[in-house]
Amino acid sequence: MPAASVVAVVVAYNRRELLAETLRGLRAQTVAPVRIVVVDNASTDGTTAMVGTDFDEVELVTLERNTGGAGGFAVGIERALQFDPQWVWVMDDDTVPLPEALSAMLEFSTKLPEAAVLASRVLWTDSREHPMNMPRRRPFTRVSAAAAAAGGYPIRSISFVSAMFRTGAIRRSGLPIADYFLWNDDFEFSTRVLRRRQGFLVTSSVVEHRTTTFGGTDADPGARFYLEVRNKVWLLTRSNSLGPLERLLYGGSTLRRWARTFARSKNRGLLADGLRRGLRDGITGRPRPNAEVLADLDTELVRGQREVADAVDRPDRAPAAGRGRRG
Repeated sequence: MPAASVVAVVVAYNRRELLAETLRGLRAQTVAPVRIVVVDNASTDGTTAMVGTDFDEVELVTLERNTGGAGGFAVGIERALQFDPQWVWVMDDDTVPLPEALSAMLEFSTKLPEAAVLASRVLWTDSREHPMNMPRRRPFTRVSAAAAAAGGYPIRSISFVSAMFRTGAIRRSGLPIADYFLWNDDFEFSTRVLRRRQGFLVTSSVVEHRTTTFGGTDADPGARFYLEVRNKVWLLTRSNSLGPLERLLYGGSTLRRWARTFARSKNRGLLADGLRRGLRDGITGRPRPNAEVLADLDTELVRGQREVADAVDRPDRAPAAGRGRRG
């Protein structure tokens, strides 16, 4: 298998022990990433000290405030691009990759070199397939003989739980949108990258997603339902990551999932408030450029790279993010 340079990006927030498991999993890879970038989203549990003491090989980016998963991955991916890898491998701080997770994806990429995005199979702690992280299959697309033989199938979107993106695709598509903060940032980013490119789930690449509970995306999110609604409205009306027919299909599936969430909730008043405010802010507003959202932070994304942050509003017309600049 030809060598390929991969930078892993982990976004962390107040889960020091789980993050340590993630980093130990990255250390144990049979094919190691050339660098690991950890973005600490202003944790208060000693995360920064733990990483500095126990994982001195890690490139640590410590932010002064919590920017959410969306902001963390925007900053982390931008930092990863400074090292000019072939792939950027992203994951949350409660994701533990099995030893051959990376090697399996790289082997798959040699058999289907047209792949721009690869994703791992995600299990919960009891080895069941985690419903929260089931990639959406690309509709109306048959699995090619080459993909089936390599142990994969085509996907349309994925979560940020062990997803690997070619750097060329990132540079042409732009970064995740930091203003999403939480919810749907990975969906918007992955569908944007995959709008005109191919991506696959690699069944032989396996990670554990060590969430507290086992459940899908229709679990009751409480007050965070506001972000789900606002961001989904932004995605369906402000992003061109989906085609016209896809907007109808995903819009319909969203309404059905929201109905299930309400039906199962014990606090429907809280969800109703989030729905009302989310629809209001989603319809009347739009996500701000990354450079504006992160303007108060001393990051590569802000320093001299406003054109890269602005490119998320112009998918597939982005400048070469990070090329020739070092952090």
